[in-house]
Amino acid sequence: MNDRIIIIGAGAWGDALSKLTQINGCEPIIWSRSCGRVLAEMVTDCVAIISAVSMSGVPAIIERLRDSIAPHQIIVTATKGLDARTNLTPAQLWHQAFPNNPIVVLSGPNLSLEIQQGLPAATVVASQSADAANTIQEIFSSPKFRVYTNDDPIGVELGGTIKNVIAIAAGTCDGLKLGNNAKSALLTRGLAEIIRIGQYWGGKTETFYGLSGLGDLLTTCNSPLSRNYQVGYGLAQGRTLTEVLANLQGTAEGVNTTKVLIQIADRNQIYMPITVLVDRLLQGQITAPEAIVALMSRDRKSE
Repeated sequence: MNDRIIIIGAGAWGDALSKLTQINGCEPIIWSRSCGRVLAEMVTDCVAIISAVSMSGVPAIIERLRDSIAPHQIIVTATKGLDARTNLTPAQLWHQAFPNNPIVVLSGPNLSLEIQQGLPAATVVASQSADAANTIQEIFSSPKFRVYTNDDPIGVELGGTIKNVIAIAAGTCDGLKLGNNAKSALLTRGLAEIIRIGQYWGGKTETFYGLSGLGDLLTTCNSPLSRNYQVGYGLAQGRTLTEVLANLQGTAEGVNTTKVLIQIADRNQIYMPITVLVDRLLQGQITAPEAIVALMSRDRKSE
């Protein structure tokens, strides 16, 4: 392929995405704040603009590009998070700024380090524009990276975002050495929580059982490579959140996502017991063992 694309973000995820496109013969341009080049000039003539920055960096990137993206260019968001100021997803922020552009969400069980090592993986590209999703599928598909299309971008995006909160809980579970029974129960009920708020947001139930939902949940909640898992594990060891984050390489998006989800759940009376306890744990209002006791001693109910 000779499509000209740009990847915004030179971190581990941006590097992994760059390697994937190169397998198909693309020569992606990579932009970061330290590259010394003007981003608005670099996006000219690009078929696709791929955003692989952390959630906190998305609004600033949008501002840099506000008058520089043509309506035919595809915007791909590969960020998993929620905006603390607006409570919007990355795709919603991009659509708000560029309502005439096709927006594609890329999400799945994709640990950056494994992809950089050339290990096989699969992902989902979702958009309301089938043509845009097909184009991005073609750019990223390879014998080592299987790409599925989907027409439920909000569901795909939320599956990859909300599971980070459950991953913090999973890391806590493993840090306390609670065993496989407890871990399985946590992930099962965590998925129910993801579906509950995902449906409120407009996502399709079946989407959350796919790669960007259940698939990403299983990967992130079972791998020490996951930064959100590391947060929970560190808290279970008795370290403070400040201490854990100071030794973390990269951003644990689940920390901010938890705050936003709590606001949305409270405002709309959505039952999210795991998220509530993760929030209290992150704020230092409760210890990891106390959180487990609180979770297990809730009122009896049917499944």
